[in-house]
Amino acid sequence: MTILIKNGLVVNEGVVAERDILIEQGRIVKIDSSIDASLVGGGQPEVIDAAGCYVLPGMIDDQVHFREPGLTHKGCIATESQAAVAGGITSYMEMPNCNPATVNAAALQDKYDIAATKSLANHAFYLGATNDNLEAVRSIDPHLACGVKVFMGASTGNMLVNDPKALEGIFSQSPILVVTHCEDSPTIEENERLYREKFGEAIPFKYHPAIRSEEACYLSSSMAVDLAKRFGTDLHVLHLTTAKELSLFDAGPIDHKKITLEACVHHLYFSEEDYAQKGALIKCNPAVKAKRDRDALLAAVNSDVIDIIATDHAPHTWEEKQSTNYFKAPSGLPLVQHALQTLLEHVHDKTFSIETVVNKTAHNVAKRYQLKERGYLREGYWADIAIVDMNKPHPVTRESLYYLCKWSPFDGSTFRSSIRMTLVNGEIACKDGVIVTDKKGVKLGYSR
Repeated sequence: MTILIKNGLVVNEGVVAERDILIEQGRIVKIDSSIDASLVGGGQPEVIDAAGCYVLPGMIDDQVHFREPGLTHKGCIATESQAAVAGGITSYMEMPNCNPATVNAAALQDKYDIAATKSLANHAFYLGATNDNLEAVRSIDPHLACGVKVFMGASTGNMLVNDPKALEGIFSQSPILVVTHCEDSPTIEENERLYREKFGEAIPFKYHPAIRSEEACYLSSSMAVDLAKRFGTDLHVLHLTTAKELSLFDAGPIDHKKITLEACVHHLYFSEEDYAQKGALIKCNPAVKAKRDRDALLAAVNSDVIDIIATDHAPHTWEEKQSTNYFKAPSGLPLVQHALQTLLEHVHDKTFSIETVVNKTAHNVAKRYQLKERGYLREGYWADIAIVDMNKPHPVTRESLYYLCKWSPFDGSTFRSSIRMTLVNGEIACKDGVIVTDKKGVKLGYSR
């Protein structure tokens, strides 16, 4: 398919300019101030008039839980990738805490085999670290996994890595990027004990950020940073939530950093004030914290302390989320379908520039993970594109959701912007919220 996008405001590499983009065989072949459709070789292209819209590199989400294999009553690669594409996310990197856990090369390959037949978006998968799979970490093919995920805090099954020797081995010997979930389990367990004594099993959800506390986060993230500095590890710390932790990280461009930092869209959007209305629907780990923490994270995005913005998309069933028992209501929320729109809200509020959003959701992800020919609108690169209309409001309804769980923490909200169209590998995949293709995405490649 040959496609010509005309009259859009192209946002790329810090510049916003009206440009036309010509796409052939899945790739961008020309970007110019004006491209005449009648002069395009090989027949008349399909013309998309993007006048009045931003044309962005598709978001690359480096942290999702699509629940397959083993937890497909919550979500699966087919449904969640559809939701991602509907939200302008063209590529994702999926986490290992499914069932069975992705803790060896064979399990990784199994997930790629599933995605090849089910995923509308481009994809990659993490190898999960455990206390006893150092050999699998050490020997992993750098082109098979996007990174090594280390749960330095409570997790499911055997995914918690709390053996100091195992951590030292992973940080010193991983041949690829180490990414961490940082919360200190003993601190959390003590907090749970104290709140259980006071409230029993029905702890009000507003105390979730006190249980998954600032101290628990800082103890773990400071340990990760110390290990990375000691061993010279390429480290990426996921979903930071507190102002205190920001002091551990340096400001500046991502290009020469060994230690990088991510924030997630819900931690940039919600605060502890929202527990009164949302309750378990925004219960996640690490927790949504105080407004002062959210404001510090927003500032850190602009100061380049935070390098990447992702989702940590983690669906659970509606029934599971309705539990009033604090300990039975699972942590995690579905986010990919509206993640980009939450960031565009910050653009409307003049908190972020549109260039900053593109840098944190596409350019920097491509740099950090050494993605090949992705993350930019460049001639010769794959045409992964989101076209957004900043002036068309978008109400969130359950009927419009592609998630298998069929609920959203934004249900009933109206965003000020809409995702008009998403292209994956030069194919129109979603148009005005409707999936229009069954063509599958591909495995992400690397320049490693």
